[in-house]
Amino acid sequence: MQALIAERRDDDPAAIFEWASVHDFLGREAEAIPLYRRALELGLDPVRNSQAQIQLASSLRNVGETTEAVRILEGMEPDATVGDAHEAFLALALFDAGRPGDALRVALKALGKTLPVYRGAINHYADAIVDSK
Repeated sequence: MQALIAERRDDDPAAIFEWASVHDFLGREAEAIPLYRRALELGLDPVRNSQAQIQLASSLRNVGETTEAVRILEGMEPDATVGDAHEAFLALALFDAGRPGDALRVALKALGKTLPVYRGAINHYADAIVDSK
């Protein structure tokens, strides 16, 4: 992959994103983070942009930067590429941030969208969860 990336310009956001993804996949999140940030700064196409935001937030969570991970994920909207995946990663980040009630609420609301019969009940119960903080 490194050889393929070397064939691209140094400021090619897609190449930088793919290189970040390689680092991430190998468990080298700390090295992936600045690459994701650079790719996002340079401007990614819509498909990679959503993925880069989620993967950046996931890497931040994995290195203990849960506050920034939550901020990124809370600012995302569902889209055709990743759907509501940001909500699953947000639930994980909230849990790691010591906000288990918020994490459960987000997870239940995401699940509720898929329930044809009990959506209303699940949303009601999710809204009633009080975080223990």
